[in-house]
Amino acid sequence: MRALVVAPNWIGDAVMAQPLLARLKSDQPERALDWLAPAHILAVGQAIPEVDRLIEAPQRHGKLDLTRRWQLAHRLRRESYAQAFILPNSAKSALIPWLAQIPVRIGYRGEMRTLLLTHRCEASVGGYRAPMIEHYLRLARVAPPPSSAERKASAAPEARPRLIAEDATARTVRARFALSDDPLLVIAPGAEFGPAKRWPTRHFAALADQLTEAWPRAQVVLVGSMADRPIATEILAMAARPVRNLCGETTLSEVFALIANADGVVSNDSGLMHVAAAFGRPQVAVFGSSDPRHTPPSSPQAQVRWLQLACSPCFERRCPLGHTACLSQITPTSVFNALNQTMARQG
Repeated sequence: MRALVVAPNWIGDAVMAQPLLARLKSDQPERALDWLAPAHILAVGQAIPEVDRLIEAPQRHGKLDLTRRWQLAHRLRRESYAQAFILPNSAKSALIPWLAQIPVRIGYRGEMRTLLLTHRCEASVGGYRAPMIEHYLRLARVAPPPSSAERKASAAPEARPRLIAEDATARTVRARFALSDDPLLVIAPGAEFGPAKRWPTRHFAALADQLTEAWPRAQVVLVGSMADRPIATEILAMAARPVRNLCGETTLSEVFALIANADGVVSNDSGLMHVAAAFGRPQVAVFGSSDPRHTPPSSPQAQVRWLQLACSPCFERRCPLGHTACLSQITPTSVFNALNQTMARQG
């Protein structure tokens, strides 16, 4: 059996979908899983061990691009997919499996797509929506069960995202950016949703100074997209000690390789936070306007710093009160101590 997985459009959500794929493989080890994703999400699928094949979605994010969707669906029709798992909630995301005439199309009720799905799941029960990992895992329960001939007894996989990285890739990336074998400390200062999820740049700069003072041989590296580069440039200007700014200079796969081999990672609540957790790296995640009870870094090596103020979580892009106290009151020293603790625990 071959199944198509229509991936989420956000890095963190895509990482949190990995336990679903692990469950699907556990239920039917012979089931091939193809990962259909936009270009910037293919790197996640490449790091998911259960993915058998990557397929780039040709359309642009947020655009209908009906002609491109139809052309891809026409090609996929030849693959004889038995099932499609559609993780985004939009009607557009369900179009390709429908046009490809995949007989079983599983997803959550969403944006006017009732007729595009054959098996539908309610996004919330009694007003409660499960944390994202469980949210995706529920789709496996909606799928038709495998026949007795297809089913094989196996233990249920752990409901915790897991990504894999090759050591050779990490060595290549280190060589490309002239990074030594000394300890590597990664800081991901970005958060696409907005400034209400970003720890102040002055705090990141103070943290970088504390890290290099405590570990003089360590290399402190800032990673992220080109959109994060202005933030990283501010951090460099404020830091008193050397920090390397790689924001916008790496591919996403190269960022994954750096994080997978990092001795410690600090980030906001962002996609790279979930990447660090899935690689099992010692990390500290700083939360402000969002809620770590819903999308935490799912790893025993992770610590969360969240003040849980009366106004938090507000889930706003910008602080409605204008002070962003939920972030500014989290001190660099508290984050440094948390990272030191989790790094010491890993040994």
